[in-house]
Amino acid sequence: MKYSVITLIVALSFILSGCGSVPITGRKQMLLVSDQEVLTLSLQQYDEFIKTAPLSTDKANTALVVKVGKNIAAAVETYMRANGYESELASYSWEFHLVKSTDVNAFCMPGGKIVVYEGILPVTRDETGLAVVLGHEVAHAVAKHSNERMSQQVAAQYGGAALGAVLSGTSSTVQNLAGAVYGLGAEYGVMLPYSRKQELEADKLGLIFMAMAGYNPSFAKGFWERMSQASGGGVPEFMSTHPSDATRINQIDKDLSDALKYYKGGNTKTSNSSGSKTSDKWSF
Repeated sequence: MKYSVITLIVALSFILSGCGSVPITGRKQMLLVSDQEVLTLSLQQYDEFIKTAPLSTDKANTALVVKVGKNIAAAVETYMRANGYESELASYSWEFHLVKSTDVNAFCMPGGKIVVYEGILPVTRDETGLAVVLGHEVAHAVAKHSNERMSQQVAAQYGGAALGAVLSGTSSTVQNLAGAVYGLGAEYGVMLPYSRKQELEADKLGLIFMAMAGYNPSFAKGFWERMSQASGGGVPEFMSTHPSDATRINQIDKDLSDALKYYKGGNTKTSNSSGSKTSDKWSF
């Protein structure tokens, strides 16, 4: 009994010391793994992917991905410096790549390594649609969703009794869990299958981040409606790590008013029915 109490106290001390909160949303999260270890492990996986991934030869679309990504990253960094998160910026080294693939997908690794697949471009259609995608992916990095998921894996697999030992420097244990987090061969082709809660949070933060960068978040709903059509409805929500299309679109409607508070106009470019570009007040 005495041993159990001591074990519980040790486990709780690690959990409490590993608590964090997500910028803007303020949601409390368990972060048991150090940022450096998460970055090291994710960079290994990312480097392996980039070495073999066929990068797009479309110079215009590649440049657009980099442009929009840098716009959003710069806006986020400006916000973080102004709101007490400047110490976090050392964790980010932003990269934006366009990969030659018909997959309708994109992903973000910790530290801001973001990959967009060519297959999603017909759904994004224009610069603002692309900002929806990149805002969402940047949000995953800023909210440390990968660290949170790995921490959940550690806690679930090893429990309170071994938690202290696992986190006291046994990095090989964390490395063994990396495969469950950074799943290059994941069933649905998603490198980081986040939880539904994290996906919805990334949607909300993505709206805000695109707004900070001057892209109109009002266009996000149209993008997700097109994504719904492109996916053919997808799998039932209870079988997926992602929220259903209806859940996602309904939540975006609720989050839009908050995002618009950050919108001042500037970068939004959307395609009209004839395919030409029109400017709006703001870009995501």
